[in-house]
Amino acid sequence: MKPEALLFLGVAVFFAASAMIYGWWAGDPTGTAVLVVSFLMAALVTFFLGRQDRRLGTVPQNRGQAEVRDTAGPVAFFPPRSYYPVLAAVGTAVLALGVVYGLWLFLIGAGLLAPAVFGFVFQYNDPEP
Repeated sequence: MKPEALLFLGVAVFFAASAMIYGWWAGDPTGTAVLVVSFLMAALVTFFLGRQDRRLGTVPQNRGQAEVRDTAGPVAFFPPRSYYPVLAAVGTAVLALGVVYGLWLFLIGAGLLAPAVFGFVFQYNDPEP
């Protein structure tokens, strides 16, 4: 994962330099804020990929002499079914409509979205029996 982390580090450095130059040159707080948020998002991905590289070590995809069979084995855990994506979609839609139509609808959307996010995070957190 090191090449990916270095790629996103380059993106983060680009957005940081762009934010500084744009903020000084244009003096526009909106554009500067967008560039700073872009830098933060790229830095977050860089941090995650760097941590994964330290945790997993060199993956076969990053070795020049690796063969296809080196990547064989279980890929990941895929849940059989979950209703939380539907609840999250409905909650997000109602939340967005609440921004337009009023606080009462926004609060209903937040009330729908909160358990969906909680369910996504802790759905498979139960210990194995």
